[in-house]
Amino acid sequence: MKKVYNIGMEASLEVIGGKWKAVILCHLTTGAKRTGELKRLIPEISQKMLTKQLRELETSGIIDRKVYRQVPPKVEYNLNDYGKSLTAILNKLCLWGEHHIDYLESEGKNIVLLQRHGHK
Repeated sequence: MKKVYNIGMEASLEVIGGKWKAVILCHLTTGAKRTGELKRLIPEISQKMLTKQLRELETSGIIDRKVYRQVPPKVEYNLNDYGKSLTAILNKLCLWGEHHIDYLESEGKNIVLLQRHGHK
């Protein structure tokens, strides 16, 4: 059966939608990361959800999983060439989010941003 999308955004959100996928991808734009590194960068995500999201991103063909044969085992995830085509979009989403947080702060909302785009 043919998959039908009404607009392209539906296809985009199918790949990067949800609470964590875009966050994971933003962290991968700075280079390959191990699962433990991603967990430290995204402390609110459970290990089970992180693993699930990484598998879905890999199945979507935008990240690669590299297993190093060593003891203890080492696994790294990184954006592949196709996934790197999302970098400009992800950067713009991060910047828009920062502007949105600035707006919310100006409206008197009690909100904190721990990391600005490109900065730790």
